[in-house]
Amino acid sequence: MQTNISDKFLDNPHIEDAESILRSCVHCGFCTATCPTYQLLGDELDGPRGRIYLIKQVLEGNAITVKTQTHLDRCLTCRSCETTCPSGVRYGRLVEIGREVVDQQVPRSITQTALRILLRKIIPYPNRFALLLKAGLLFRPILPETLQQKIPVPQASGTVSVAKQKRKMLMLPGCVQSVVTPQTNNAATRILQKLDIELINAPKVGCCGAVSHHLSATEEALGFVRRNIDAWWPYIEQGAEAIVVTASGCGVVVKDYAELLKHDTEYADKAMQVSTLAKDISEVLRDEKLPTLTSNQSGIKVAFHSPCTLQHGQKLDGVVERILDKAGFKLTQVQDAHLCCGSAGTYSILQSDLSQQLLGNKLSSLQADQPDVIVTANIGCQMHMASKAKVPVKHWLELLDESLG
Repeated sequence: MQTNISDKFLDNPHIEDAESILRSCVHCGFCTATCPTYQLLGDELDGPRGRIYLIKQVLEGNAITVKTQTHLDRCLTCRSCETTCPSGVRYGRLVEIGREVVDQQVPRSITQTALRILLRKIIPYPNRFALLLKAGLLFRPILPETLQQKIPVPQASGTVSVAKQKRKMLMLPGCVQSVVTPQTNNAATRILQKLDIELINAPKVGCCGAVSHHLSATEEALGFVRRNIDAWWPYIEQGAEAIVVTASGCGVVVKDYAELLKHDTEYADKAMQVSTLAKDISEVLRDEKLPTLTSNQSGIKVAFHSPCTLQHGQKLDGVVERILDKAGFKLTQVQDAHLCCGSAGTYSILQSDLSQQLLGNKLSSLQADQPDVIVTANIGCQMHMASKAKVPVKHWLELLDESLG
C-alpha cells in the first residue's frame, strides 16, 4: 500500500511504525473472514481492511470525523486478523496509533469522556475497584437484571502457604483478578510450588497498563509500565527466571513493554529484558513435568475458551488445551474457537450491544457439547462468560489445581 503521510504527523515518534505497517498491507481481505465485528455488521469499515484505509486517510491529512472514531472504537483489538494475515500486518499496533491520533483530534461527548476517565481511575486500582464492587453488590438486588449480570460475585480469597524454593519467578497479580478471583493466583502458587518454584509478588507492582493504553491514555499507561519495571528490576538482577502472568490480557501487554518503551533511552533496555522474561503460565507449565492427577478428576468434560490475547496476541493457540488433555480432561470441540467472546477489556462496557451479541454466539458454541465446566485464561473473559453461562466458568488453573495429587 502506497502512503503519503502528512507533514503534521512527522514529529510523532510512532508514525514511522504506522507507515511501515500500512505499506505491508496488500489489500487481500483475508482478514475480514475472521473479524468478529465485520461478521456481525457486514460493513467494510468495521473490518480490518476498512479500518486500515481509515487510518491511512487520517495520517495523510484527510478530515477526521466522528464516523472515523466510531469505526475504530468498534474494533475489539482481538487480533484475529493478524493470525489470518498472510503478509504479517501488525494491525493491533496500527489501530493503537490510529486511535490515539483520532482521539487527539475528535472530542468525545461529556458522557463518553467521563466514563472513560472513570474506568481509568478505578479498574487499575484494586482497592478502589473492591470498594465499587462492594457497593454494586449491596445494591444488586434492586438493579435491573441486565446490570445485575455485570456485577461479579467475588470468590473467597482463601489462604496459600509460600515455601522458599531455589527456583524463583515473579508474578503479576492483576487488578480485577486479585479482587474478583483471587483463587487463580493461589492456584498458580500451589501448582508452581509442586514444581519447586517459588512465585514472588514484588511490592509496588500494579496494573500492567492495559486499561490506560487501550483508552489512548498513553503517558498514563507508560507510568504503570515504568513502575512495574522498577518494582521487578531488583529481583531480575538477582536471577528471577521469569515473570509469570496468569491473565492473558495482562500478559500480552507486558510482553509488549519493549515496544512501548523503545524510544525511552532510560528504560528501553530494561523493558526489553522484562518482555523477554514475561511468560503466560501455560508456557511455564508446558516445559515442566506436572505431578499426576487424582483419579476422581479425570474425565471431566471441559470446554476451553482461548482468549484472543492468548491465541492471537501471544500466539499460544493450543498450549493450554494440550496441558489439559495430557492431564486427563476431556476437551469438547468448540466451533469458531478463534472468535472473541466480546469482553475485550473495557469493550463490554463501552460497546455493550456488540459485546452481548458476541457473548451469545460464543456461549452457544461453548455449551453446544454440554460441558461440565467452561474454562478460560483471562479474567475479563471469565467474568463476561460467567454472567450468562449455564455452567460454571473458571480459570483453567483452578481446574488443574483441584486435580493435582
